[in-house]
Amino acid sequence: MELSTFWFLLIAVLWTGYLTLEGFDFGVGMLTRRFARDDTERRVLINTIGPVWDGNEVWVITAVGATFAAFPEWYATAWSAYYLPLVLILLTLIGRGLAFEYRAKGDTETWRRRWDLVIFVGSAVPAFVWGVLLAAFVQGLPLDAGHDFVGNLGDVVTPYTLLGGVVTLTLALLHGAHYLGLKTVGDIRERARRLAGRLAVPVAVVLAGFLGWTLLRDDTPSRLAAATALIAVAAIAAGATANARGREGWAFTATFATVAATAATLFAALYPDVLPSTLDAANGLTTANASSSDYTLTVMTWVAVPFVPAVLAYQSWVYWMFRQRIGVQHIP
Repeated sequence: MELSTFWFLLIAVLWTGYLTLEGFDFGVGMLTRRFARDDTERRVLINTIGPVWDGNEVWVITAVGATFAAFPEWYATAWSAYYLPLVLILLTLIGRGLAFEYRAKGDTETWRRRWDLVIFVGSAVPAFVWGVLLAAFVQGLPLDAGHDFVGNLGDVVTPYTLLGGVVTLTLALLHGAHYLGLKTVGDIRERARRLAGRLAVPVAVVLAGFLGWTLLRDDTPSRLAAATALIAVAAIAAGATANARGREGWAFTATFATVAATAATLFAALYPDVLPSTLDAANGLTTANASSSDYTLTVMTWVAVPFVPAVLAYQSWVYWMFRQRIGVQHIP
């Protein structure tokens, strides 16, 4: 396997890890707004993701950093095109992190309500905008012969990419509901299961439509993309069945697989391109013409091979340590 292909696969894995892990805590963050009935329940929801949400965000930092180092042309062109949406994501993520820390620093209901709104916005906006931007990779952008972006925001925000945003937003909600069913007890647990049951069908319909559109964009879609698309739809159905039977762990695992298979479909549909050009196919960026030198990729590989498994092991340990369920009775 060529090193450029290896790093494309690793970047796909990093984005998949981000979407699957940050996806459920985005969902929980959105559910703090209307799902939680009072401040105590809101604290329960926040405490379910408290030990892990900041670690989940490391995945996107690593994914962007790996793109910068392994595919500098891809990084430069994409982020110049995505400048305004990325600033929006950055600001809302900063506000979200501040809200988790500061909402408990004031004693008034108004103080907490305002920070709760920041948590909701800081969860919903990135969950939607990341889907738009990832779908835009598959769609392609207007690039000239020098691989420079020559369009505007309207070339990024299209019906296809907006549907991609809806998919990541609604999948995050469903993923978060399954996570709450797994991590809580009592009334919150039962309501989370009922909410997940109501969300399953509409999310499956939106997801199937988006994945079908993704496959139809290519005259000869790859077999891998078709296979992962089928896995995504099958997994969401399996999750609904497990949720209806009260098997929250399997329901969460199924939604995890749905998000992972959806991300895999996007990257499988994209390869060997990393950013196609909508003006001329010859202007597009591929794993071959956008990658760093072989020496750079070799050094990066020697660093990544031991450290990626170590990070995975550490994060798995954190999840295991904080695996207990919590409820309102655990909130002082």
